[in-house]
Amino acid sequence: MLNKISEKQMHRVRWLLTISWLLLIVMFVYDPISPWLTEPHNTLSPFREDPNICIKLQGVCLEAKPHSIAAQIFWSMIVPLSLIILLVFGHELWRRICPLSFVSQLPRALKIQRKQQRVDPHTGKVSYRLAKVPKNSWLARNYLYLQFGLLYLGLCTRILFINTGGWLLALFLLLTIGLAILVGYLYEGKTWCNYFCPMAPVQKIYAEPRGLLTSTAHENPHKTITQSMCRVIDADGKEQSACVACQTPCIDIDAERTYWDGIKKPDRKLIYYGYIGLVFSFYFYYYLYAGNWDYYFSGAWTHEENLLSTLFNPGFYIFDTPIPIPKLVAVPLTLGFFTWASYWLGLKLEKAYKVYLRNKNRDISPEIIQHQLFTFCTFFVFNLIFLWGGFWWGSSTSTLNLMPLSVQFLFSIFIVFVSTLWLYRTWGRSPELYFRECLTIRLRKQLSKLDLDITQFLEGKSLEKLNSNEVYVLAKILPSFTHEKRIQAYKGVLKESLEEGHVNSASSLEILQQMRMELDISDRDHQEILTELGIENPSLFDPNQQRTREDFARLQGFRNRIKGLVKRRHRRTAKGLGKELLQVVRHKKSMADVFTEERQAIKSLSLEYSVTPAEKAEILAELEKTTELTNQDKK
Repeated sequence: MLNKISEKQMHRVRWLLTISWLLLIVMFVYDPISPWLTEPHNTLSPFREDPNICIKLQGVCLEAKPHSIAAQIFWSMIVPLSLIILLVFGHELWRRICPLSFVSQLPRALKIQRKQQRVDPHTGKVSYRLAKVPKNSWLARNYLYLQFGLLYLGLCTRILFINTGGWLLALFLLLTIGLAILVGYLYEGKTWCNYFCPMAPVQKIYAEPRGLLTSTAHENPHKTITQSMCRVIDADGKEQSACVACQTPCIDIDAERTYWDGIKKPDRKLIYYGYIGLVFSFYFYYYLYAGNWDYYFSGAWTHEENLLSTLFNPGFYIFDTPIPIPKLVAVPLTLGFFTWASYWLGLKLEKAYKVYLRNKNRDISPEIIQHQLFTFCTFFVFNLIFLWGGFWWGSSTSTLNLMPLSVQFLFSIFIVFVSTLWLYRTWGRSPELYFRECLTIRLRKQLSKLDLDITQFLEGKSLEKLNSNEVYVLAKILPSFTHEKRIQAYKGVLKESLEEGHVNSASSLEILQQMRMELDISDRDHQEILTELGIENPSLFDPNQQRTREDFARLQGFRNRIKGLVKRRHRRTAKGLGKELLQVVRHKKSMADVFTEERQAIKSLSLEYSVTPAEKAEILAELEKTTELTNQDKK
């Protein structure tokens, strides 16, 4: 859906949102307008605070004073809106509009990223590539723990220092922007989003395996650019993949694949189970600190004066009694305790659920059990935030609270409806269903290549409109779909799956098992096809060339950009280039000889896509042999 919106349009949206965010940051330190709107005696303003209402903080009524509403806009509108976007539209919209993601890409756009020297161990040739987080590094293995820890520290910092806006919140956000730019300079791709951003665990909880209206990348027949994949606009104005495989698997390419790939990892349990406790404790602490709920629901925390002076005041006020634990200690203690308790309770409930299923003799895979628990966690915490936490109406002067009660009621219905619909759509997902759908698109493609008469079986539908079950049924009932053609189709599916890193030679036997059953292909046939593919293309099974979906996207993006250079060169030189290409086809010239003016462009693209000399040589040699060059010569 939203992944089809052009990059030009999204680029304008990103600039607009980033500029708006910067203006809001300015409002934190200089806001000459909104204090007039919140003047207690300004009876014409709907934003004023009633001076006759006593909001108590540890037994003392807070004085109603004029204040800026910038922090209130940020915390009570922008932040919760991002959660709704993630659940409804998924990461494919959020990643494309997020200002932090945008600014982290500025060093790439300005071509000032850090470069690393690489020496080929075989040839000794020196090359330069943009820096990338090593796949086996501590950060690559533990980034979710780091991001969740940063989220915890961020919420503690918010309560202690920056809730009320002002120069501290402005400085905090500017520092975050600076760190995102710095990471964008140090590492290629969306390293900030994938490895450092504290919002990433939240994004994972709400946007995986997919949002309510998210497109399905694995069923997209045009897989060059999917979902929120990094993309650029070439000289012809066309979108091209800019993926550099900075993380594998990558949520920007296929969120659901990322979800199933890591569902059994312990860090996922921490963020799903622990996040509930973190959210609950964030709200509950306002009660523990003030001694009542009025302090939170009035929104007084968005403009409390002298927040820094309260750091060593009593951090708890329970039953009208201050507890002599400094607020500076009480906040991290409360959030940490409830996060740990929620994680511990989640593990206990998971164990109890498994025992319940076993007693009921229900044979469910560990992945499905984990998926059901994670799905329930997301549903529960989303409603906890909006129905109990009252993010949107957390202040008596919030936008929603100014609306009629009917509008507020409708918003609550909307939250329940959206989350329930998401629950219904997500609960039945499984890794088996996902892989079946992945293979369906490839089988559909192979069927279209074969000379089969299928129109009489489609009942007016096109082959592309058939769902996964209908495609397999079609494959079974086609009289002309002989065993030989089944083998041919299966070979094509297996080859594409290996090329794109969807499977490897070891996992292909298990992942494609259901397809073999549907097509009546034996395991022996599978092994014979693997042998044939190994002879035809040995690189598919080269252990030194471990293929991934991300590497496929990276090299495909580089390949398409090189083809673009060929086409532009052809348009500029017309017949002159045609003669040169003819010499390439006849092997009298190499591709590099033709690109006398484009050599620097190729070098720049190699650096941009982190293409090794060996990969570049292979792609250029491949392009020399393509029929596209011959066709251009004929034209």
